[in-house]
Amino acid sequence: MATRPRLIRSIPFWSLLVGSLAVAVAGGWLTTETLSGIDARLTDGSATNSDVYVGQVWAIVGAIVLGAGLVGLALAAAIAAATSLLPQRPLEVVEPLSFDDAEEDETSDPEPEVDAAHPTTAAYDRARDEAFDAEEPAQGAPGRDRAEAGSR
Repeated sequence: MATRPRLIRSIPFWSLLVGSLAVAVAGGWLTTETLSGIDARLTDGSATNSDVYVGQVWAIVGAIVLGAGLVGLALAAAIAAATSLLPQRPLEVVEPLSFDDAEEDETSDPEPEVDAAHPTTAAYDRARDEAFDAEEPAQGAPGRDRAEAGSR
């Protein structure tokens, strides 16, 4: 069964955290800049209807974006708290890897004798001859009986 990665290595968690922080900063900047601009124009008497009424809408949009960023940060904090409460299962090591066996197998094979002129043919012929010499003729084998009968 697969284990879940630690929260520090979780890309979705970090995306939520960084994204929420960026959205909160952008919303705070938009709200602050819009409200300070409206205040400055109203104070010096150069405010137009567009500055006052449209500026209020932009300030509200900035506040909504700021709130969304804060909700995301709260969600990231809740996820971090919930993850720290979950028990972590230790990893089970089934069998440690050992490379000693593999090295022994590679070095224990003797180098085959190779004919310089025809390396594959000579090795094949030698293996075939050794296998044929090792076989004992079977008693009553049909092929051998016919061959022996034909030679008599």
